[in-house]
Amino acid sequence: MRGATSHISRRASASVALMALLSATVFAGIMVEGANAATPTTINLGTAAAASVLAGAGVTNTGSSILNLDLDTSPTPAITGFPPGQVYGTIHAADAVALQAQSDLTTAYNAAKAAPTTGNVTGVDLSGLTLSQGVYTASSGLSLPGPLALTLNGGPDSVFIFKAGSTLITGSNSSVMLTGGAQACNVFWQVTSSATLGTNTAFVGNILALTSISLNTGATVDGRALARNASVTLQDNVFTNSPCSTGTTPPTSTTTPPTTATPPTTATPPTTSTPPTTSTPPTTTKGPPTTTKAPVGATTVGLTTTTIPTVTTPLPVSSIALGSTITKVPAVITKIPVTITKVPLTKLPFTGMPIRLVLEVAFLTILAGMLLLLINYRYRRLPRT
Repeated sequence: MRGATSHISRRASASVALMALLSATVFAGIMVEGANAATPTTINLGTAAAASVLAGAGVTNTGSSILNLDLDTSPTPAITGFPPGQVYGTIHAADAVALQAQSDLTTAYNAAKAAPTTGNVTGVDLSGLTLSQGVYTASSGLSLPGPLALTLNGGPDSVFIFKAGSTLITGSNSSVMLTGGAQACNVFWQVTSSATLGTNTAFVGNILALTSISLNTGATVDGRALARNASVTLQDNVFTNSPCSTGTTPPTSTTTPPTTATPPTTATPPTTSTPPTTSTPPTTTKGPPTTTKAPVGATTVGLTTTTIPTVTTPLPVSSIALGSTITKVPAVITKIPVTITKVPLTKLPFTGMPIRLVLEVAFLTILAGMLLLLINYRYRRLPRT
């Protein structure tokens, strides 16, 4: 009897050990890529960083696209759709600036492609994942179908590099989110062929594509679309460029609108009757040596910073100094889509392994341990001969 019980106890112990080994293997697989996530080196874009869009075979735009930085193309100079598209930087069509930008893009593309891989995302749906800094490589294409967001969590100096063996494709209403102070300027997408952003995609980072880049209607990019050999196609898109800082202070926003459309303002108006040198009307009147403040909407006037409400009454001609120049400054309203996505945690980071599988393995391990305890307890209660 004792020998049979001892045999049962040994088999139970072996089963428990096997279950424990299986659990350890599962959790080790989850943690291994996090341990390998060494700090990658950021990619230097050189002069290509001055462009929101850079193409090798021309740029085509449909609708009121807005580019916060330059628009470059080389060697093909073809650019259509501007206007109605707006460029707040400078347009360079097959000139020396665009040629140098293409050269620097090639260098940056090769540097990103050569970055050592820290995570394998081949065949992984990036939607709903939360990733820390690292170099994530797919031997085929990169897919972000949405609607769950890809969250990149890190500090201001964290670098994220994604390498696609073929294409980069995002679905409609997909998005990339930055948390913890991570910055769009440190996110790079190296694409071996073409990149396509779906309708209303809220994208973050710098796309470095070997061939073409296409943005469907309403897609926004906090970063750049840089194509080496083919064209860039836009459809009512908005490119922004969030401030890029170093250190521990996170940026204030990841969706900063273009800042060059703001009309100039002066903090202190002239205090004499001499005509002012700015485009705003003078704020003094002839007569007694007391200054009067002309209503100028929300412009800051006076010796102290004050917000004056807009007055619908037109400014009397007699209060404007003779010889002053009034310039009409057009207002620019920028559409800034904001995506707030609720991200349920259904997969573990890096591996994409379902949490349910991990919980089931843990439950079986606990159950086997309880069985072993029960066997030992019964064994001790058997009469000894």
